[in-house]
Amino acid sequence: MVFASFSHFFMRVDPHLSRDGKVVIFVGGVGIVIFALRGMLFFFLHHTKLKTFSKSDLRSQILHKKHLLKGSKIVVVGGGTGLSVLLRGLKKFTSNITAIVTVADDGGSSGILREDLGMLPPGDIRNCILALADMEPTMEKLLNYRFSEGNLKGQNFGNLFIASMNEITGNFEDAIKEMTNVLAVTGKVLPVSLENITLYAKLENGKVIKGESDIPLKSKEMNSRIDRVFIKPKYSKPLEEALKAIDDADIVVLGPGSLYTSVIPNLLIERLRKQISECEASKVYITNIMTQPGETDGYTVMDHVNALMKHNGNLHLDCVIANNGGIPDDVREKYLQQESELVIASEKDRSRLREMDIHFIEENLVDIRKDYIRHDNIALSKIILSCKKHFRRGFAKRLKKW
Repeated sequence: MVFASFSHFFMRVDPHLSRDGKVVIFVGGVGIVIFALRGMLFFFLHHTKLKTFSKSDLRSQILHKKHLLKGSKIVVVGGGTGLSVLLRGLKKFTSNITAIVTVADDGGSSGILREDLGMLPPGDIRNCILALADMEPTMEKLLNYRFSEGNLKGQNFGNLFIASMNEITGNFEDAIKEMTNVLAVTGKVLPVSLENITLYAKLENGKVIKGESDIPLKSKEMNSRIDRVFIKPKYSKPLEEALKAIDDADIVVLGPGSLYTSVIPNLLIERLRKQISECEASKVYITNIMTQPGETDGYTVMDHVNALMKHNGNLHLDCVIANNGGIPDDVREKYLQQESELVIASEKDRSRLREMDIHFIEENLVDIRKDYIRHDNIALSKIILSCKKHFRRGFAKRLKKW
């Protein structure tokens, strides 16, 4: 049945794509299925052959899985690299994770597929699926592979695979669910909406910029900060499953990720914004470690928080998490050349957060890999879990009963 579906897709795929391109996608898709079946077989043999896997090891694995199933219900809202980095850490502590991902991306491989095939951008969703998947390294390399020549130059194979599933199922939401099933994903990955959303920004100079990928570029080019962002259609509909996940959550996390192009776009969807504001979960915001050129130049921690509040005045954050660790001089110099610097918290920021009754946590969260600065996802995940407020949920439920 699976192979028949791929054959069906092979006949229906984008007519502008060369025959070689179709063959690559078809063969790659079949390869993913084979890898998935191979992984399942390996798992079965690995867990049943006593010669390679002792009873105590098996019992330990089962207990660990049970422990993860009892973990906190966490909803993470955002997009971009920051979100996928965090998910890799969270899945080590709980399997009750829902990632709600922005669909405003219009650049790169995702932008091309969005324009050519009329589908939602798959890039951020693909990264989240890979972050939560339990797969062999070869499979991950395949899904992250980017073609370097030919008609498929610049295209990411994982994005093409999602495009394939979108054609087969006829529905982007179903396509994501099928992919998460194949890759044994921990938790859920949900697009924030199935509508074709376009992001706009109004700059402080009054100019309006259309398109997520152009916003930071034009802001930098015009030397004018972002005043606010908005979407069209204005009244976009969120996924009902996303709303339910927020309602059931113990903790709702905003970020880390690009403030105006990954985090806030989700809050522009009215029903989702309202659900987050009114839910009983602890609400946590994680600032980026570094400022982003054309987006958050010169921003402190409080500037990030103010931007969130400006786009959702009813949001009350319970906790803000920020980095206070330093970075090596050579790495700092590399980022300074790109006009990016550490996001800092001033004493004025700390005082203001206290006045707003927001618990502020500062820790060294820097993780540097290949000269790129990322959050230490294990340390960050532990802090997030510490933000859970059992009494708020219990007290709110008792009030409802009364």
